[in-house]
Amino acid sequence: MARDWNMNHSRVTPAWLEFGALCESVRIMSTTRFGGVSRVPYESFNLGVHVGDDLAAVAQNRARLRQALPNDPIWLTQVHGTRVLDADSIDVSETFEADAMVTAQPLRVLAIQTADCMPIVMTAGQEILGVAHAGWRGLALGVIPALIGAMQQKEAKLARREPLLWRAWIGPCIGRDAFEVGQDVYDAFVSPNPECQSLFLPVWGAPHKWLCDLPGLALYQCQRLGIVSADWCGLCTVDDAKGRFFSYRKQGSTGRMATLAWLDKA
Repeated sequence: MARDWNMNHSRVTPAWLEFGALCESVRIMSTTRFGGVSRVPYESFNLGVHVGDDLAAVAQNRARLRQALPNDPIWLTQVHGTRVLDADSIDVSETFEADAMVTAQPLRVLAIQTADCMPIVMTAGQEILGVAHAGWRGLALGVIPALIGAMQQKEAKLARREPLLWRAWIGPCIGRDAFEVGQDVYDAFVSPNPECQSLFLPVWGAPHKWLCDLPGLALYQCQRLGIVSADWCGLCTVDDAKGRFFSYRKQGSTGRMATLAWLDKA
């Protein structure tokens, strides 16, 4: 369940959602579009430096976010690919081109930016944390198995006698009723896995158009890869009744939110 913070004063202080769905050692928060200084069409808590917003405004927004975090977040240049960054072997002040990260260090803050794509948070026991940015392209290319593989490398170094319990969680993203796609997206998933056909709903009167259940596809992949405990938060970035989220599909030029996660226990 998500908990809204600072919503009553969203125009003067940042607002975010806090989630506690995975395990007691992991903290997860997703920012909203409220409480920053960016102007239209990025109003107001835009955290993306690549969308055309005033960089001074983005810097101020990021500084406000930093006050709610235990450490500086690691920001990625996301490219809809499958590269996974080992966040324990880098200079956190730099920015890296990747779409996923892993850590086994407490209080190392991992950040994923979205405006319809899925922010995925994954844990192996209480000790290993991974995050990924996944639109349909990254999902089709295999960002989830790439993330799991990187986390398994961390797991092997723990030398535990018992296997770790794996969990996955998907944050605010575009829901099925808002995500109309073409035949190319349908084929990318259904051709290799015909079982995925149930996650596409034909659009009446529009041949070769489908409503795509993007979080459903991610959950299907997680379950096929052995992660039985996998959930979507249920919040659609396009149709949110409170208007809390940036949505590229809905607005075109718009800002970016961040989903941030860290291990809270040594």
